[in-house]
Order: sequence, then structure tokens, then C-alpha cells
Amino acid sequence: MEDRANIIKIICETLSSGDTSGASEIARQQYPFLAPPSTIRKFTEAQALQVFVRDGFIDRYSGNRLLFPPVLRLLSVMLPDAFPFHRNWKMNETHPAYWELFPTLDHIVPVARGGPDHENNLVSTSMLRNSAKANWTLEELGWSLHPSGDMNQWDGMLEWCIEFTKNNDELIKDKYIGRWYRAALSSSGWPISWSPGRGTGENLL
Repeated sequence: MEDRANIIKIICETLSSGDTSGASEIARQQYPFLAPPSTIRKFTEAQALQVFVRDGFIDRYSGNRLLFPPVLRLLSVMLPDAFPFHRNWKMNETHPAYWELFPTLDHIVPVARGGPDHENNLVSTSMLRNSAKANWTLEELGWSLHPSGDMNQWDGMLEWCIEFTKNNDELIKDKYIGRWYRAALSSSGWPISWSPGRGTGENLL
């Protein structure tokens, strides 16, 4: 990678010589500020789940396991003192598991850097890694993609969540948990080699 600290050094030296316009031109040409376009996109639970399942609930940036999103919220409902959660994600009131194990979607090549807003450019990652990556590329961060996981080895506690939730009307009435529960029930995107209930003698769907 180009030595960008040296570019700043040259800009500073140019400023010291009294050439403000020259310093500005060097900055624009060699280290330009590119205002990122607005890339806010709201994914439905079904759209997000499709990618999470495709990736086997693995953080593609770290290789760590992730959880089916409502699992942590379910724990916060059932065990509020042990698993606190703040709706605005205040760190001093939210269990660290939400940052470390809660799955999010991230564009491998940021849309702000020209990446396509397409499933092939999306991966599962934790909130922690997503926040750290921001609009940087993998090359700039020195990161690499980890392979997808095997849903037969780790399903993000998805099957457990469906089984536990279906017997608890109050959990289904929770708007957040209920949306994910219904998305899982209606999903048609399970891998051929896996589906909820596989190996248990009962198809939960």
C-alpha cells in the first residue's frame, strides 16, 4: 500500500513553504476525500437468514461461530439480569454477547467503495467486526475471508430456538422474536443436506 503518512508529510512541508493551494492540490490528487454515498439498506429477516444459513452462522471475517439472531433476545427476555439488552445497544447496559455473537450482514467490498449491493457481495459477521470494518476493504485491513460453515456441525442454535419458541406463546408474541421465528418457519432456502429437525426424527417445519 502507498505510504499515505508520507503524503501527509509532503502536504505539511508544502504548507510550511507557504503554498496553501499547492498543499490542497496534493491532497486532492494523492489522498482525496471521497464522500461515501448513502448505503443504508433494510434487509428483511428472510433475506438476512438466507445469508446466515448460506454461511453456516460463521463470522466470515474471523471464523468464529455466530447465533441465530433471536437466540440472544430470547435469553434477554428469559434471563434479563444475566443477559441484559438495551434497545439502543448502550454498551454499559447490553451483554457483550450481542457484539461478539449477534450476526449482521456486511458488504465485502463496501458499496461506498464501488461494491455491488448483491448477495454475492454479502457475508455474515459479528456486530463487532462489522463496526471495525466500516467502509474499509479487506486488503486495507489485512483481513481475509474464512470459509462458510457446515449447518450440520453448527446451526447457530436455530433449531433449538424454533423448538423452544414454538412451545411458548409469550415468546412468539414478542415482536422481534416472532418475526425471526416466522421467517425461519417460512424459509425455503435450507441447504439440501440440512433442515430443522434433521437427525431428530421430527421436521420442525
